[in-house]
Amino acid sequence: MPINIDQFDDQPDDALDIEAGSQPHVVLVFLADHDDQAFTQTEIHEETEIPRGSVGVVLSRLEQRGLVRHRGRYWAIAEDDRLASYAAQQGASSASTTDDYYGHDDE
Repeated sequence: MPINIDQFDDQPDDALDIEAGSQPHVVLVFLADHDDQAFTQTEIHEETEIPRGSVGVVLSRLEQRGLVRHRGRYWAIAEDDRLASYAAQQGASSASTTDDYYGHDDE
């Protein structure tokens, strides 16, 4: 789907353009939710239900972008300022969706 040229020009060069629900998104959310741990590809596959053959490709592409890191068999979320803003954006989006579905707790 094309975007308006103003949106294109206004988007920061270092913005994370990862579609919600995509395999990279699922892996990033999983690793960000467990940022105090590192996982093998098999463990990521089992926790995210991403096909085993796709996990390595996704991780490699995320590593090329500096979003994940690995040592030996283990993978973890990278320490990157873009990830902090991305996580905050995802959290805000999730909270908004939850409020829309369940209503506010102001009552």
